[in-house]
Amino acid sequence: MTLGAGAAAIVDSSIDRNSNDPRPVLIVTGLVQEARIAAGPGMIVICSSSDPQQLRSLLATLDSTTFRGVISFGVAGGLDPSLKSGDVVVATEVLAGDTRFLAGLALNEELIARAALRRRRVVRGGLAGVERVIAATACKAALHSETGAAAVDMESHIAAAYAAEAGLPFAALRVISDPATRALPALAKSAIKPNGDIDLGKVLRGLARNPTTLRALVSTGLDFNRALRSLRGCRGFLHGEEGLATAAT
Repeated sequence: MTLGAGAAAIVDSSIDRNSNDPRPVLIVTGLVQEARIAAGPGMIVICSSSDPQQLRSLLATLDSTTFRGVISFGVAGGLDPSLKSGDVVVATEVLAGDTRFLAGLALNEELIARAALRRRRVVRGGLAGVERVIAATACKAALHSETGAAAVDMESHIAAAYAAEAGLPFAALRVISDPATRALPALAKSAIKPNGDIDLGKVLRGLARNPTTLRALVSTGLDFNRALRSLRGCRGFLHGEEGLATAAT
């Protein structure tokens, strides 16, 4: 099903008949690319269009009693300088200001080892939740020093708060897109449409006005595509019998 114009899309998937609890798991994403990857049996996926206020408004329309758990799923900015684009962070906690939310650790060591065999690095670590994009490398370094978090995104803290208020299990999996050592170009930050898709026309117009940003934008695009490929490889962590969705059973 889809919400009204300018709002985020909801993908209503069939209920997992293998679960003891027939209710679906709520998956929270920021971009439509992430939402499409996450969609599957027993999942209802929402997309915030990387707008924290839109996400809060969207969650306010949902009946939390219809879900058996909440998972934040998508890409993130790197804070730990040892992490590269495509590396996977399974959250141990989500930090937002003075607030701390614990996250479920549903992925066991065997699953993480399997991922490593596929050349996908999976680490456990904290996620920092913010209200606006953290673009500059100096800002990323400062946030890492302040929180110790491995990565940063704009959805996990809101999803965690929703889950906590509803008394629902919560988990989060985020893949590094822009590493801590790479600044995110201003054009990349502003090119997200209200439906969560990328505004290619805006990108091209911005490049026409300032061609010198091309190299940085290409690097960012390569990082983002690498992150999406890794995220697709993590789909089994959502839908597998031992995956994150088991945190909500």
